[in-house]
Amino acid sequence: MNKIIFFAGLIVSTFGFSQGKGLVANSESPYSKLKSVGLADVEWTEGFWKEQLDVEIDNTLPYMWKLYHNEEITHAYRNFEIAAGLMKGRHDGPSFHDGDFYKVFEGMAATYALTKDENLNKQMDEAIAMIGKAQREDGYIHTPVVIEEKWGTLGEEYLQQQLGFEKYNMGHLMTAACVHYRATGKNDFLNIAKGVADYLYDFYKKASPELARNAICPSHYMGVVEMYRTTKDPRYLELANNLINIRGTTDDGTDDNQDRIPFRDQTVAMGHAVRANYLYAGVADLYAETGEEKLLENLKSIWEDVVYRKMYITGACGALYDGVSPDGTSYNPAEVQKIHQAYGRPYQLPNATAHNETCANIGNVLWNWRMLQITGEAKYTDILELALYNSVLSGISLKGEEFCYNNPLNVSRDLPFDQRWGSKREGYITLSNCCAPNVTRTLAEVNNYAYSLAENGVYINLYGSNHLNTKTKNGDQIIIDQTSNYPWDGKIEINIQKIPKTSFSLNLRIPGWSSDAVVKINGKEYTDEIKSGTYLELKNNWKSGDKIVLNLPMPVKKMVANPLVESAKGQVAIKKGPIVYCLESNSENLCQSVNSVSLDLQTNFASDLISIDNRKMMVLNARATCAIEDWDNTLYRPLNTEQASEVNIQMIPYYAWGNRNFEEMSVWLKH
Repeated sequence: MNKIIFFAGLIVSTFGFSQGKGLVANSESPYSKLKSVGLADVEWTEGFWKEQLDVEIDNTLPYMWKLYHNEEITHAYRNFEIAAGLMKGRHDGPSFHDGDFYKVFEGMAATYALTKDENLNKQMDEAIAMIGKAQREDGYIHTPVVIEEKWGTLGEEYLQQQLGFEKYNMGHLMTAACVHYRATGKNDFLNIAKGVADYLYDFYKKASPELARNAICPSHYMGVVEMYRTTKDPRYLELANNLINIRGTTDDGTDDNQDRIPFRDQTVAMGHAVRANYLYAGVADLYAETGEEKLLENLKSIWEDVVYRKMYITGACGALYDGVSPDGTSYNPAEVQKIHQAYGRPYQLPNATAHNETCANIGNVLWNWRMLQITGEAKYTDILELALYNSVLSGISLKGEEFCYNNPLNVSRDLPFDQRWGSKREGYITLSNCCAPNVTRTLAEVNNYAYSLAENGVYINLYGSNHLNTKTKNGDQIIIDQTSNYPWDGKIEINIQKIPKTSFSLNLRIPGWSSDAVVKINGKEYTDEIKSGTYLELKNNWKSGDKIVLNLPMPVKKMVANPLVESAKGQVAIKKGPIVYCLESNSENLCQSVNSVSLDLQTNFASDLISIDNRKMMVLNARATCAIEDWDNTLYRPLNTEQASEVNIQMIPYYAWGNRNFEEMSVWLKH
C-alpha cells in the first residue's frame, strides 16, 4: 500500500511511478489545465511533419549516433568509457558534452516510442550500461570530474570550479531517463536518474548559495520536476522549490545567469537567452505542481517582454553575441554587466549579426509549451508553432545532417568582418555542438505537441495529417484522424473515429495570424463567432463518423516591424500562414546582392511547389527591382532616383535557407 503524505499543500505518494506517458507527465499536475497525450499517441501519417520525421529516423539519428561514437571528432561517448574505467585517458571537449549525448539519447527514446525499432532499443541499452558504470555510488555523474577522480588528481577548489555545467548535464540526463522510461517501460536509466536526483537533493541541502549559484543553464529545473512527476518522490518537489529560492541570494550573481536578483523579482527577460528560456520553462513546470501565483505572474510579464519587444519574426531569441544588461545609470559592474548570447534592449534586433542560438529557440518552444499547458491560452501555441516552423527548423539542414549554431536573418558576403560562429551549417560545430543534439531530440518529439487533453475535451494545437489514439483520464478512448496539407494549405479535415459518448469538447486552435476562418460540422457551417488567437470550443455529443472541416485562409502578408526596430525600418518581411519567407541570392534572379533588392509592393505573389534536397515546399514568386550599386569605400551618398532594373525573385521558407550553397540571404527586404 502506498504511503500518502502532505507536502506544500499537495497530496503525494512516496512509492510507485506516475502513469503519465507524455513528453511531460503532467496528468496529475494540479495547476496544469491541459495534460499531455502519450509519447506514441500521435502518429504523423503524411505531409510536412511526416517528411521531417522520416529524415529524423533515416538520417539524423543514425548520423548523430555515429558522430558521438567517433572519438576523432567528438569525445562525448569516449568520456563515458574513460569515466567507466574501461580505459585510461583524459576528458576532452567542452564540459557540457555529457548533456549533448543525453539529448541524442532522448531523441532516440522518443523515436522508439513510435517505431519500436529494436536497433534503437539495443543502442539505448548499450548507452545506459556505460552511463551506469560511470556513475559514482552517491549518484553523482559528470565525466570531467569523475575522470579526474578516477585517473588524475582533483582538489577541492577544482571540484568547485567544475560545478558549472554539471547540473545542466544532469538535467538532460533526468529528462532523457523519464522519456526512456515512458517509451520502453524499463526503469534502468530511471534508476540512474534517481541517483542523480538524490545527489542533487543532498547537495542543495548543504550547499551555500555561493556554491549553488555555479549551476548555469538550468535544464535541471525541468529535469527535477519531471523526476517528481515520474517517481512521486516529494523530495524532488522540495528540491525544485529550493532551486528557485536559492537563486539571486548572493552578492556575486549575474544577469548572464539570471541570478543577480531573485526570480520573484524578475519581470523582464535579460541575460543569456538559452539559460533564460530554460529557467522560464522550469519555473512553469514548478508552477504546475505548486500553483504559486507569483511564479506565474512573473512568467507572464517576462513573456510579454520577449514577445512584444525582444523576439524575432521567426520566433528566435537572443539577439546579441555580446550585450549589456541592464542599461543602468552608472558604470558600476553590479548595474551594467556584459552578457553573452544575450537578450538585448527592447527592439534591439539586428539581422546580419543576430545570434539566435538554435538552443534558445528550442528553449522558447519548451517554455511556451508549458505556458500553454498551465493556462490553456492559444497565444502560447502561436509562438510554439512560429518557432518550430522557422527558427528551430532553420537549425538543421533539409537532409538532417548539418546544423546551425546561430540563425541570422541576413547573410551578406560583403560584411567587413568575420562573425564568431559563421553563417553556414556544419556536420559538427567544434566546441559548441549543443544545438545539433537539441534540434535532434526536438524534431523527434513534435508529435507530442499536436494535441492536449483537458477535463472534458481535446485541444488540437498543431495541424497536419496525423492519427490520434489516446485515452481520457477515465479511460475512454479517443481516435481522431486529421488530414491536411498544412502549412502550405489552410484546409484541415478532422474525422472522428471514436470518442466518449457524453458531451465532449473539441477545441480547435484558431491561429493569431489567421482571419476569416470557416468551420463546417458534417457539412453545415458553424455560425457563431470565430475569434483569431483563441481555441474555438465545439461542444457536442459526438459520434463515430462525424467530420469537422476548418478552413484557415492563407494570404501572403507583407509584415512590417515596430518603428523602434531600427534594423527593419523601411523594409518588409513576407509571411504566409505560420511560414516566414526569405530571399536567397543566385545568378538567375538577382543582379548583385539581396541587399540591393527592393520588393514591388504591388506584386501578385504566385505560389509554386518545388523540391530542395528532395523536400517539398511552397515558394513565392514576385516582382522586384534591383539596383546596381558600388559601395566600395563609401559610407553615405546622395539618393539615386534612377529606375533600377526589374527582376523576378523567388522566395523560399526561411527554414530552408542555406541548403543550395547560395552566398546571401535576407528575411527583410527594402521596398
